[in-house]
Amino acid sequence: MLRFPRWKIVLVALIVALGVIYAAPNLFSKDQLADLPDWVPSSQIVLGLDLQGGSYLLLEVGTEELVNERLEALRGDIRDNLRGLDDPRVLFRVRRDGQNVLVTLTDPSDRERAMESISELASFVETSGFSALPEEDLVITEQGEDGIAVTYSEAARLSMSQAAVEQSIEIVRRRVDELGTTEPSIQRQGENRIVLEVPGLEDPERLKDLLGKTAVLSFHLVDRSMSAQQAAQTRPPAGTQVLPLANTEPAQHVLIERRALLSGENLIDAAASFDQQTNEPIVTFRLDSAGARRFGDVTTENVGQPFAIVLDGEVLSAPVIREPILGGSGQISGGFSVKEANDLAILLRSGALPAELRILEERTVGPGLGADSVRAGEIAAIIGFVAVIIYMGLSYGLFGWLANLALICNIVLIAAALSVLGATLTLPGIAGIVLTIGMAVDANVLIFERIREELRNAKTPLIAIENGYNRALGTILDANITTFIAAIILFQLGAGPVRGFAVTLAIGVITSVFTAFTLNRMFVSFWYQARRPAKLVL
Repeated sequence: MLRFPRWKIVLVALIVALGVIYAAPNLFSKDQLADLPDWVPSSQIVLGLDLQGGSYLLLEVGTEELVNERLEALRGDIRDNLRGLDDPRVLFRVRRDGQNVLVTLTDPSDRERAMESISELASFVETSGFSALPEEDLVITEQGEDGIAVTYSEAARLSMSQAAVEQSIEIVRRRVDELGTTEPSIQRQGENRIVLEVPGLEDPERLKDLLGKTAVLSFHLVDRSMSAQQAAQTRPPAGTQVLPLANTEPAQHVLIERRALLSGENLIDAAASFDQQTNEPIVTFRLDSAGARRFGDVTTENVGQPFAIVLDGEVLSAPVIREPILGGSGQISGGFSVKEANDLAILLRSGALPAELRILEERTVGPGLGADSVRAGEIAAIIGFVAVIIYMGLSYGLFGWLANLALICNIVLIAAALSVLGATLTLPGIAGIVLTIGMAVDANVLIFERIREELRNAKTPLIAIENGYNRALGTILDANITTFIAAIILFQLGAGPVRGFAVTLAIGVITSVFTAFTLNRMFVSFWYQARRPAKLVL
């Protein structure tokens, strides 16, 4: 029946009230919201590039150069492994030939031993598609009578490309955040491209300069002949420099040797972990073979000495070398919290861009164009909204005006959801809202036409209203579920404005079902309980 239990009335009223509370900040300026207490909701809808202007860059990650660098590193690793074979010693020559590393043996009978040695360099990579089994990253084949060809598998190349793009996105995000802009949009496009949109930034040159900075990661010994403060006040010893220590208040400095023990290009991976003996947070890392040899020699000679991890002229950490770091892996400890260990691991992994970023396209959207877009979107939304309200009021009388009230609540809930989620509203997003208005009205039209049909069949007002809502529910759900699925697919496969449209459409589907069926039904229920008409004209 139309009677709503008290708990349902309270729940619906609470949802609408929360919608009003979280949508309200959009009616105030940021300065006005800053004066309010911290507990007051202050999240606003973020306007996209096409609405408030800003800078747009289409970047391409140079994955081809990355593969070439890895092939050069592989060439050195193969040479080192084969040199380690003795009794008898293997004589060979290693050279690059396109995408292959070719090994030519002086004695063809050594090929089996050489292939076994090279295969030790292989590791497993996760494959894409339906196969759940990992593949080896190296393809090792015989070449002629005395040769071996080594190259990276397609799965390995794809894994390198994906990792490089993901790492580049992380680095770009960190660098763009330095601009202090609100909600930059950084999205992957295709296999190796990145779309960067920075709303509110009208100087693309500044953005390009920032992205062009070289994030140099290096390891240095700490000079303990004097304190950093003494060195800054007098003169640092020859071959040393004073650098600031990151995340210290007041600012602290460290005196380090200029000569780098190791550069970030030798770092393969880093991850936060826990020391098995002390259970304190640490950062584990892995080096390539060349870096492992160099680091092993240096750390063996400097046990007990502190060393500094430097990124872009700033010391991230200065832990003590507790033991020689051999075998290409080790750990960094320094009284980290779990968060600090995680942050340091991220910085080590993403300190330097893994490959060159090439700018394929750039454009600036001026504030005038953004204002025009906002104005055009507002006019379209207002015209559509007013036209729908007039149509519903003229076509269905009181029931139409109750549907209009529910429609207003629908728009409020959409604004609240966009504010809470921090979603970026674009011009296509406004189109999604306008489409949502039409969908919400369509649901009400279905319900009211069902009620009219029941009245034509001589049903009482109560039964006509009840049957109208119940019989229209299935059709409403079918239409909105298929639209919701389409929105999810658009969000997963689309990029930029397409995603903005998908977000508002998906949110609008959920809110329109709630307002068009549940909320509007509650309004009709209140009216019927108060009036109890013997005859209903719709």
